[in-house]
Amino acid sequence: MGLRTFVLGGARSGKSAHAEGLLAESAPVTYIATARQDPADREWAERIAAHVARRPDTWRTVEAGDTDSLRRLLADAGSEALMLVDDLATWLTGALDDAGAWERDPAALEVVTGHCAALVDAVAGCAARLVIVSAEVGLGVVPATPSGRLFRDELGSLNARLADVCDEVVLLVAGQPLRLR
Repeated sequence: MGLRTFVLGGARSGKSAHAEGLLAESAPVTYIATARQDPADREWAERIAAHVARRPDTWRTVEAGDTDSLRRLLADAGSEALMLVDDLATWLTGALDDAGAWERDPAALEVVTGHCAALVDAVAGCAARLVIVSAEVGLGVVPATPSGRLFRDELGSLNARLADVCDEVVLLVAGQPLRLR
């Protein structure tokens, strides 16, 4: 099993940059991007471009916007691989979208639960050196909308399950890393 590091943080906390700094700049890292691109959303495209621009040339980006490709990439990784997943909040958004779970349909939520369980199993069994980034959404106010509460609850649950199977857990607060484990 490879070393698994879970990096959490709030918006603009520096979690992605910190996670990137955990892997050698000259090493051949596979950067697994989970965000789905939307050509109509210019601001989102600019955010993605900023992330891409700061990655070293030796890193290879793999788009894993669909729900199952992330699990497959982790399951297939060899022990010599270096992988960075950024981030699970966008992955979960896609899983909720694909399942049609935003209205809390029990069957749709069961599908999402299955995808999350499969992802946790893939992380637990991943042979690669793995760094995973996720948003910490449980420190703020209770969202005003049902979909906001659903997202916060689902991501909080997924984060807790992933923290349990990772060797290291780091929380970024105001740009400062706090080692939790």
